[in-house]
Amino acid sequence: MASHQYGTTKRSTLTVLAAGASALALVACGGGDGEGDQAGGNDAVTLQLNWYPYGEHAPFYYGLDEGIFEEHGIDLTIEAGQGSARTVQAVGQQSFDFGWADTPALLANIDEGVDVKSVGVYLQDTPAAVQFFSETGISGPEDLKGRTIAVSAGDAVTLTFPMYLEAIGLSEDDVEQQNLDSAGKNAALISGQVDALIGFGHDQGPKIAAESGKEIDYLRYSDAGLSYFSNGLLTHSSTIEDDPELVERMVAATTDAFTAAQEAPEDAVAAMEGKDPQMPSGEVLLQQWEGTIELLNTENTEGMAPGHTSEEDWRETIEVLAEAGLIDEPKETDTYFDGSFTTEG
Repeated sequence: MASHQYGTTKRSTLTVLAAGASALALVACGGGDGEGDQAGGNDAVTLQLNWYPYGEHAPFYYGLDEGIFEEHGIDLTIEAGQGSARTVQAVGQQSFDFGWADTPALLANIDEGVDVKSVGVYLQDTPAAVQFFSETGISGPEDLKGRTIAVSAGDAVTLTFPMYLEAIGLSEDDVEQQNLDSAGKNAALISGQVDALIGFGHDQGPKIAAESGKEIDYLRYSDAGLSYFSNGLLTHSSTIEDDPELVERMVAATTDAFTAAQEAPEDAVAAMEGKDPQMPSGEVLLQQWEGTIELLNTENTEGMAPGHTSEEDWRETIEVLAEAGLIDEPKETDTYFDGSFTTEG
């Protein structure tokens, strides 16, 4: 693919990804060294999500309700996050035992020296998509030409947008990009200020449709052949070294929870009820979780348990993110990922 000029340097990208992270006040917790607090004989384990709870997170709450984490000797506490970069850094500071974060943010922070690793990627295809109201008249990628599209400078979806445009035969000059934060993008689309936005289709789309009462359509990056890993489980390198048995149990419990939630989507979403005041309605949560299910495997991992990844998919992810400027160069997979804890389903 041709080179792109979006942004300036990787350092400036990380400045956006990590904005405000140094001000995040978190309380350190036990569990990662195998000698942390015990609850009913189980290890007390903390998990910080990438954001406030939405449908993608249903397996964690369902796993708690169904006793899946307990079966694996884990007393799990789930905390909301404020963006993947902050979650990665919080785990790097050992303020949480595990984190749930977007792979691009994970790789970028590891390159900057944050001592964490992925131990399982569960969303193995990116949910990145151009999203727009059906009434807009956009029916295919070619219809984006001349449109105003809301973006968020520095995030992975925006940094790979030039690659998406190239894949569909357009250039950055063919569209007008309006830089807004996540909430601002949604508001701008609903108000008609922009024709479309880019973001996570499985999350934003159902929320925007519910708020506006209008039908949302999508042009997915993956449909244009642009694919890379999204959210997954990470932990501090010292946890892997000092208590691999805990990591193994946490990964196994997460995989079991995702498997169970696929088999009972409505029950999984119902387990989230009342867990956080910022959650959308149950209907939206269900749509978000059903959209997530579509992202859990690639052709290379079809039929395998959630969280099991292929080396081919890792290489594609690393190379795409290097070309987008999120990382300096495509390093070896084991720089970012410890595959000791995932097994074939």
